[in-house]
Amino acid sequence: MNVLLAFLANSATNVVIGLLVAKYLGPEEYGRFAIAFSISAVVQTALFDWLRLAATRFYSVRVRDQKPVVRATLDMSFVAVVCALALATALFAYFGPTLDFDGVLILLALLTAVVNGLFDYSTALVRARFDDHLFGRLVLVKNLLSLLLTGGGAFLFHSAGVALAGTIASLFGTVIAARASLTDKGAPPGAARRETAAALIAYSAPIVTANLLYQAIPLAARSTVADVYDFAETGQFALAFDLGMRAMLAFGSALDVLLFQIAVAAHENHGAERARRQVGRNMAVVLAFLLPACTGLFLVMPSIELLIVPAQYRGPFAHYLGLLLPGLFAMGMILFGVNPVFQIGKKTAPMVGAALVAVAAGFFLVVALPWGRDASSLALAQCGAYLAALVATLFFAARAKPIWPPPRDVAFAVVATGGMVAVLSPLRGMTPGILTLLLQVSLGVVVYGVLTLIFDTAGLRGEATVWIKRWRARAAPPPPC
Repeated sequence: MNVLLAFLANSATNVVIGLLVAKYLGPEEYGRFAIAFSISAVVQTALFDWLRLAATRFYSVRVRDQKPVVRATLDMSFVAVVCALALATALFAYFGPTLDFDGVLILLALLTAVVNGLFDYSTALVRARFDDHLFGRLVLVKNLLSLLLTGGGAFLFHSAGVALAGTIASLFGTVIAARASLTDKGAPPGAARRETAAALIAYSAPIVTANLLYQAIPLAARSTVADVYDFAETGQFALAFDLGMRAMLAFGSALDVLLFQIAVAAHENHGAERARRQVGRNMAVVLAFLLPACTGLFLVMPSIELLIVPAQYRGPFAHYLGLLLPGLFAMGMILFGVNPVFQIGKKTAPMVGAALVAVAAGFFLVVALPWGRDASSLALAQCGAYLAALVATLFFAARAKPIWPPPRDVAFAVVATGGMVAVLSPLRGMTPGILTLLLQVSLGVVVYGVLTLIFDTAGLRGEATVWIKRWRARAAPPPPC
């Protein structure tokens, strides 16, 4: 529970920082920032994400004590990748062609990829050890530094480069401050083995390839918007996707940080069959949270836009996010619901096939949809790409013969969401504002929560009962002596 709260706090802070950066940079400069950050995400995914994935799947307290070769190999692999990236960057700077985009922003994007990869790898190690206290401390320090350096840099200098530099400093400073707690003294560099690295890469490579293709879609969309329209329109387009994606990740990642590790522990302690059953249940839980979250975000959009979105972005923000939301839901289900089927089975190649379907569908839609005065066709193409990827992922997962969630859980999640929509839809005509938002959120949570408990969707009623009993036990006064 503590790690879940820390993850939610981290996600909420990321949204706040994103809004501050967008507000103080303005649409045009934020458009440059968004493209640079997308470059960073692509590089991080391509070069460093496999370390996070391998740590999540193969590192644990038992592995830390009994197989130090895993941690040593991961650490030395990170160093090797950084050195290779530095060499490639230097060679490109001297011998490569001149790029249209700002070279300083590209360099900062590469540095952001390195430190973000280091931070994600470090937190993955902590999560795998179930060290809630250290995880919470890392997240807290990173958030405080990000607010000060990234948000403060955007406020004082109105520069995408300064904001990226603040991001680099906050992430690197967090890891350095906690380096003693992150070190495994029993895993010296000499314990690293090439064959171990090869095995870890073999597991992670298909997942990384799929994620890389998914990351390339928004980067291509932003670059196209900048070429066809301008950086200001890119900023409008990017903010809607960025905040929508962060909101989806806030729900999905907070669940995944617990659910996937439970499935891994089930595999390690009880075998493949128990792990497959846990993955099926996890899928139902992810659906039960993501579906009402994305639907509710659409229903409360007018108040959200008025209260938190900077004035320069209002109007286009709601328009673009409304077009993107079904695709964001699809991505959430892919990443946190269905992909664990392949990860637990250690057969991750089909994930690449689904990502290729997404790229092909996105390209087809870009060509087929009519273009207008704004980037609506690109938003629809991006949404359609992710929906096609979900269909393909489900198809490939079915071939692996997983244990699917019970149909009743899927049906009850849909019915409960429909009940929430029926109650909240008439309220969309109310004047947007804080009172309207509080009323909508309160009613939505109550209606969906009550229906979920009545139906016992994904066994959540039993989980809620366990949490209540634990809370009462903690809150109860100690027995008299």
